[in-house]
Amino acid sequence: MSIQPLFQPVADDMRAVDALIRRRLNSDVVLINTLGEYIIGSGGKRMRPALVLLAARAAGYEGEAHHLLAVIIEFIHTATLLHDDVVDESTLRRGRETANSVWGNDASVLTGDFLYSRAFQMMVELDSFDVMTVLANATNRIAEGEVMQLMNSHNPDLSENDYLEVVDRKTASLFSAGCRLAAQIAGRSADECETMAAFGRHLGIAFQVTDDALDYGHGDETYGKNLGDDLAEGKTTLPLICALSRLSDADAAPLRAAIRDADLSALDSIKKAIESTDAMTYTFGRANEEARSAINCLSGLPESEAKSALISLAEFSVQRRS
Repeated sequence: MSIQPLFQPVADDMRAVDALIRRRLNSDVVLINTLGEYIIGSGGKRMRPALVLLAARAAGYEGEAHHLLAVIIEFIHTATLLHDDVVDESTLRRGRETANSVWGNDASVLTGDFLYSRAFQMMVELDSFDVMTVLANATNRIAEGEVMQLMNSHNPDLSENDYLEVVDRKTASLFSAGCRLAAQIAGRSADECETMAAFGRHLGIAFQVTDDALDYGHGDETYGKNLGDDLAEGKTTLPLICALSRLSDADAAPLRAAIRDADLSALDSIKKAIESTDAMTYTFGRANEEARSAINCLSGLPESEAKSALISLAEFSVQRRS
């Protein structure tokens, strides 16, 4: 299942955004250009900028400021990827070597800093204190989520609520901010902006929970991670949390040890434990609940191709296998 057909209502906008991304990546520092182009051109779904564009059109926006907003969101997201891969010591993303594997940690972190600062330069161009406030708060929440995830690493006792709090901050914050601002530049009321922000939040949680499920082998061969990466990085995600809650203490002990030790050799036995406890059904069920909640948030919008695409995007977030 491909995401690209869902972007058709904003195809022209997406082309404008892609061109703007490459213009705004430009720097007289050669390594920034090289590394930035490697990341931006690495075959990502462009889901976040497309989400901003679709949300703006669904909210009735007819200008072009949403192009700049979409690029800002993409640059913030890309900066987090560069930093994440260094923290997680990742070697593969979207089927390619990570930037830190190719150019080293120092270059990756500093290029991530460049993208953050470039995003804030672009925010100023929108000449809106409200836009800057929303995005500053979102980037702060993302950073908090990263630290919370670090604090929770190798913790087999992580609760579902604490896991979802990390997901809300680390992933859903940027989805929510993009959707809120899309409605805001369209001149929607405060309540409508809040509802659109809620749509983005539920969508982001659905997307991340599904992503965490795919890490245990429910994707296909095109999935751009090494299976078991989350375990190797000491991340306790919902499939593991559910499985642990349904196992006896004796059966859970090897799982708990594997999480504490980030023992990738235990991946097969962990996948069997997830299967035996039906934890994946629970995980996908939670993701589906979030996707349904997201779709319900759109009920007040007038019918349009963009609104239909947003609904399909929420459905795609939990139906995808890569």
